Parts: sequence; structure tokens; C-alpha cells
Amino acid sequence: MTAPPSVSPTAVFAMLADDTRWGILELLGSEDLSASALADRLPVSRQAIAKHLAALEAAGLVERIRVGREVRFRALGSTLSAVGRRLEAIGAQWDARLDRIKHIAENL
Repeated sequence: MTAPPSVSPTAVFAMLADDTRWGILELLGSEDLSASALADRLPVSRQAIAKHLAALEAAGLVERIRVGREVRFRALGSTLSAVGRRLEAIGAQWDARLDRIKHIAENL
């Protein structure tokens, strides 16, 4: 299975390349949090957190959920898992190539 068609792996990597977005994802991986709660835990303003959350949401990495009157965010592992599977497939292809090269070198 691959990442959803609207989310490219490069978009996911671009999201993960930012330390603040990475920190947000790490926190949301353990619990659902509001933008205010995230701002309390990270050295970033609530407004900046909101912008990062919008970008993460557009990339399919988080979703917003309503808990009473509060909007919280939850990390979505499905997109990361899909990209991870693609990376594993690429790694397996390289391993197979290296095994063939090793076999050829040993049989010379």
C-alpha cells in the first residue's frame, strides 16, 4: 500500500524536516492535544503552532477532533506507515542489488 494519492512522500518529508512540526508529531503520537496545549509544551507561539498544524493536516499527518468545545489534534500513523513501507521497499531493492554484486564478486 502506498501513501494516499494526494500526499506525496516528498510532502511528508518536507513536513518532517521542520523541528517544530517534528516536535508536534512526537507529542501528538502519545496523546491528542489542542494547539494551546502544544504551545505550552513547545517554545513556539500558539499562532505558529496553528500554522504548523494546518500544514501537517494538509499533508495527512494529523487530524482535528472535537472534544466538547475544544479542538484537539491527533497524529495519523497511516500516512507515515505508508511512506515507511515505500522506504522499506526501496531498501529491499538496494539489498538485493548489493547481494547480486557480492555474489558476482565472490565468483570471479
